[in-house]
Amino acid sequence: MTKIVNMHEAKTHLSRLVEQVLEGEEIILAKAGKPLVRLTTLPEQGGLEGRGALRKAIKNPAQISGVESLFEPMSAEELAEWYDNPIEPDV
Repeated sequence: MTKIVNMHEAKTHLSRLVEQVLEGEEIILAKAGKPLVRLTTLPEQGGLEGRGALRKAIKNPAQISGVESLFEPMSAEELAEWYDNPIEPDV
């Protein structure tokens, strides 16, 4: 069933309208009685978006080649390069 909702009502009850769309109802937003847009769900993206996605994707960090070096302190040269402050080499 399609439900047409005016903009003011949609702003007031957006969370409820989203829940209805997630339950399968079609919601059309209208302005001055003229239908403008349809609320719809997004297709599944595989579950790797958002916060913590990399952690979820990598179950065992040891399986990635070179990951150990990510946890080692930077050398003086790397720090200087990072902070854009070149250092003179020891002679």
